[in-house]
Amino acid sequence: MSKTTARVVRTVRAGLLALVRGAQGPRRDAGMVTSEYAMGIVAAVGFAVLLYQVVTSDVVAEQLQALVKRALSAGA
Repeated sequence: MSKTTARVVRTVRAGLLALVRGAQGPRRDAGMVTSEYAMGIVAAVGFAVLLYQVVTSDVVAEQLQALVKRALSAGA
């Protein structure tokens, strides 16, 4: 094996070892902490309540009924 080939092999081997060691190294926490989960849940519940209020309002119910009536009468 020539000196150049040996050098390339050593370089590639060192790079692969560095990749393997890096992949097995300590991981950083990329998730949310408990307080962030709580805030996320509160925001989701608030949005769900708001959406429920909008969908169950009289105006939206009337519009949905009109839409269904039009859809059913269009096929006849």
